[in-house]
Amino acid sequence: MAPSHPDLTSFKALSFDCYGTLIDWESGLSRALTPIVSQLPPSHPFNSDPPLGAMRRLSAISTSHEERTPSIPYNELLVMSLSDLAHELGLPLPDSVSEPFGNAVGTWSAFPDTVEGLQRLAKHYKLIILSNVDSANMAATLDRQLAPAEFDAVYTAQDIGAYKPARRNFDYLFGHAKLDLGVDWQKGELLHVARSLKLDHVPAKEMGLRSVWITRGGDKEGHEGVGDRLKDYRDKTAFEWTFETVGDLADEVERQFAAKKS
Repeated sequence: MAPSHPDLTSFKALSFDCYGTLIDWESGLSRALTPIVSQLPPSHPFNSDPPLGAMRRLSAISTSHEERTPSIPYNELLVMSLSDLAHELGLPLPDSVSEPFGNAVGTWSAFPDTVEGLQRLAKHYKLIILSNVDSANMAATLDRQLAPAEFDAVYTAQDIGAYKPARRNFDYLFGHAKLDLGVDWQKGELLHVARSLKLDHVPAKEMGLRSVWITRGGDKEGHEGVGDRLKDYRDKTAFEWTFETVGDLADEVERQFAAKKS
């Protein structure tokens, strides 16, 4: 029987976006923002459950800061963005609220399928993270949320001095994957796995990096959450595989490797 997906057995390494792909970024952000936006009048569109409007506005503010000040670590940038949002909404934001907000990212939970899926994938590939988050939050995530899954390399925006979708981040990934792990993307040895169309799949297409879209439900109209709408990026992306979860990807990888042995 022909495989249901293109061949996944030729790659040596998988590079992952972390937050949104492996970690439930939207649920974590929703919990962190709700106590703040709940101060708004009940009729305010940002005072909702979940507070999608506020989450999208915070994401837009954060993106603006990432583009203007790419050397600022994400935990500091997130506090700046929250302060800007609170100012826009006329809400008080004491330090006791804003400072923990920046480091809350490291406490956000993994999707239920993530850790077990990563452990299965690690039997076949080297695993890499390429993330826009700062190194402190990433260390907390690796120790508390993703363990016992392990990664062969982790590259953060703080390491690189830039934020995805900048080409600089992917150039850093390519150079260090080859230097640190002996993985040459130009030989087709690296496959990128991510949820975000804008931050990951658009630059992947531009640079010729093959990729897997982990949808987390975002392929369904009206269920995109804070994420990108496929119809806005269909011509700008070229991912060859689509799975809802990392666990689903691991299922297909195991199926293909088993088929090669039979």
